Amino acid sequence: MNEKLYLEESEIELEQVYCKPDTLTELPFHYCPGCGHSVVHRVLMEVVQELGIQEEIIGVAPVGCSVFAYHYMNVDMQEAPHGRASAVATGIKRVLPDKYVFSYQGDGDLAAIGTSETIHTVNRGENILMIFINNGIYGMTGGQMAPTSLPGQVTSTSPYGRDVEKVGNPIKIADMLCLLTGAYYVTRQVVHNPNGVRKLKKALLKSFEYQKQKKGTCFVEVVSNCPSGWKMTPVQTIKYLEEQMIPNYPIGDLKVPQN
Repeated sequence: MNEKLYLEESEIELEQVYCKPDTLTELPFHYCPGCGHSVVHRVLMEVVQELGIQEEIIGVAPVGCSVFAYHYMNVDMQEAPHGRASAVATGIKRVLPDKYVFSYQGDGDLAAIGTSETIHTVNRGENILMIFINNGIYGMTGGQMAPTSLPGQVTSTSPYGRDVEKVGNPIKIADMLCLLTGAYYVTRQVVHNPNGVRKLKKALLKSFEYQKQKKGTCFVEVVSNCPSGWKMTPVQTIKYLEEQMIPNYPIGDLKVPQN
């Protein structure tokens, strides 16, 4: 009886519902447990594989946690100085206009030292995709306060919490960029739950399609967690993200095409 049941079950063919995309390397992710970078990497490379553009895409990443993207994304990548990824991406796109080009940047990079490059790249309407990981902190360099840190947020350089009277409120980069004519599509997404992952994937697919149509700059912000920088467990960061980060950085499309 048991032997028959075992034989019947062994003959069942299981349907494969997911496999790692070929656009990711074989190197295991080394990111801190609970970090959103690995999820964004996977979703981005799934999109590249589904669109069949692995040989036609070039990514640009600067320093910070973003710098490790070169190890995992099996596409052409170019390193950039801190804050200058969008400027480097602009140069690549202008020299190779038929290539798909994206920058992959954190908030300490894009919203701090790279604020000027960010604003002027979008203002010119450069035909690239900018991916912005916002975890409200400097993740790699010691958990310092970033321009995106929340009011009252405790960091290594704001041990008593961010004092908005002294350093101002968080900069909402995506909201600012919506005011620029060159911004064609601006959205803010998350990756801490399945629904967020699906919406991010849809946003990335649309962004590459708009780039193919030469519509202008697409900007995709991902509100993510940083267990090491926040000094929390991965589970605790989910609660903090939902209760603190998202109310300050509402999720959804901020600027969509009007034509």
